[in-house]
Amino acid sequence: MTTDPNKDVSFAETALRLGGKTEEEATKTGAVDRADDQVESMFAEEYKTVNSPIHRAIWDDSVPINLFTTPKSAAADVSIPSMKKCLEVLQKHQKANTVWDAKGKVSDQILQELAEAGYWGMLIPKKYGGQGATIRQFMTFLSEVATIDPTSAGLASVHGCIGAVDPVASFGTEEQKKRFLPLLASGETLSAFALTEPWAGSDLTALRTTAVLKGDNYVINGEKVFITNAIPGRTVGIVCLIDGKPAALIADLPKAENENFQIVHYGIYALKHAYNNGLKFKDFLVPKENLLVPPIGDGLTVAYHGLNLGRLALCANAAGVMKVMLANMLPWANFRETYGNAIETRELIKRRIARCAALICGANALYQWGSWLLDQGYRGELECVIAKIFGSEAEKEVAIELFMKTHGGRSFVYGHLFGDNVHDFLAPCIYEGEGEMLGMAFFKSLAKHHGQKYFEPVGKALQRENIRNFNPANPAHAWALRNEIIPYATWRLGKMFTGADNHQVPNMNPLLQAHVDFAMEMLNASPIELSEAMVKHQLKLADRQCRIAEMSQRVQDTIIILVTSLWAHQQGDEVTIASTDILCQDLTRKLTGERPSDQYFRACGKLADMIVAGGIPSLESIYKDEIIFPYTKKAETKEKSKVGA
Repeated sequence: MTTDPNKDVSFAETALRLGGKTEEEATKTGAVDRADDQVESMFAEEYKTVNSPIHRAIWDDSVPINLFTTPKSAAADVSIPSMKKCLEVLQKHQKANTVWDAKGKVSDQILQELAEAGYWGMLIPKKYGGQGATIRQFMTFLSEVATIDPTSAGLASVHGCIGAVDPVASFGTEEQKKRFLPLLASGETLSAFALTEPWAGSDLTALRTTAVLKGDNYVINGEKVFITNAIPGRTVGIVCLIDGKPAALIADLPKAENENFQIVHYGIYALKHAYNNGLKFKDFLVPKENLLVPPIGDGLTVAYHGLNLGRLALCANAAGVMKVMLANMLPWANFRETYGNAIETRELIKRRIARCAALICGANALYQWGSWLLDQGYRGELECVIAKIFGSEAEKEVAIELFMKTHGGRSFVYGHLFGDNVHDFLAPCIYEGEGEMLGMAFFKSLAKHHGQKYFEPVGKALQRENIRNFNPANPAHAWALRNEIIPYATWRLGKMFTGADNHQVPNMNPLLQAHVDFAMEMLNASPIELSEAMVKHQLKLADRQCRIAEMSQRVQDTIIILVTSLWAHQQGDEVTIASTDILCQDLTRKLTGERPSDQYFRACGKLADMIVAGGIPSLESIYKDEIIFPYTKKAETKEKSKVGA
């Protein structure tokens, strides 16, 4: 198979082909890379990835710290009246223990009451019957919903971010918007997005579901799997192949299964309070006017666009879920005694409480920062990936390392928050892209422009000169590639004389300022580190997945330190600042390899004492489960009363 020189070949495709990969791998990877480019082209130049805060912080000569500083908003700026009504609906059912139906799913009654309160139209413009919430308003609201019922929060994310709402709102014609959005806003129809197939997960080029135009309808054949909210009667975005190219169709599923449409049932542990099913289509008809036609790109463009919102929503949901776990950890730490003292007085437990609060602060900072950037018009690819990875990994750590271990054996008793929901706590690590896979995608997006500018010309020159193993110390090699090497050498020399930015934030707590300074030093060193890895591995870098993942994580951790420190400064309260200090100390040690100091452990203890004393007021309103097997103290009290008698 020969390559058409006039074809728009992506950087990834070029690099893989030059690196000796098979034509199939190069072409398929290139297709995904082009879809990413097509999404990128939808944004104004100043809001594209190359001009995003993270990209500029790494590759520019100065860090745009103003773009890492999330403005603090008044309560009125992050909420709208219908949100309060929705929270009241959920709280009412939580108190009455009527959130789930007989099947253990979020009840139709709740779905309807939420619809009447405006829940399903939060991200839909008012002109189409929605609430017209900003992304930051929606994500802040979603995090609060998650403190009452995480599944309801997840359904709102599926519906509004990766379901039919975002595809229609972003890519639909005016006629399609008028036809679909009012129904989606009212909750008359809820939505899902059918992308994953039994053979297509991370590799979206392996799609096999097809749609063939016959008359006024597309005829769909194929199967989808792991589709949340997929039941009869829902509105579903379906990514399929039309003439061999990915496309997106909006389909109204029948009210009941038939010979053309069937639900594929399977047992699944995660999101047990929502429906997650497969969909099987056999000559299933969808009107041709339901095809979404992006101005640039295809069905993968549609799919990629909604993922950023979904990733932010996942982080917002995680922040709420972690608050629930912390709120339920505190009563147990006060109740449970060892050797006559409540375990909340033990240093190990204090460390867990402090770490939990720290992770909550990180998740809050990241989803609010990402939301603010998206509201301004940024694509937010890098920023949303960080939020997703951190939020999901933090939720997993809190569940396993902090919550479960603190509750001990009771964690596995029926009715315990951990045992009943452990799979829901772990599943976000897979949703919206598995964490390490996303980390590699993060690196690709971060290094892409630099690679195109300096390394792609070198790769083409190597091919031209028939040099298989390039050695810059070889005079013949250096001379043959002199025109390609000089621009890189000039850039590299310039970076050697670029010092770290000195950003003194007015009135910032010294602890936070020290973390900002450290992040600046790390960012200053990052471009050289990343670029040297590209020089070392050259066209084989794509095969160095573990190295890519490790470098990516170092950049992510540095950005988290910077964003969370600046966010905590904006919040200004003592507990948030102390929690952020703990998080940043943890991330700094991860980056430097240092051991924790005694001063650090004392800081953890002080923070935990503040939290136990009520230092996080928002925890008070969170429902706490009853303590399982509380008979120990009752028995002790009864025995003491007998002795006294």
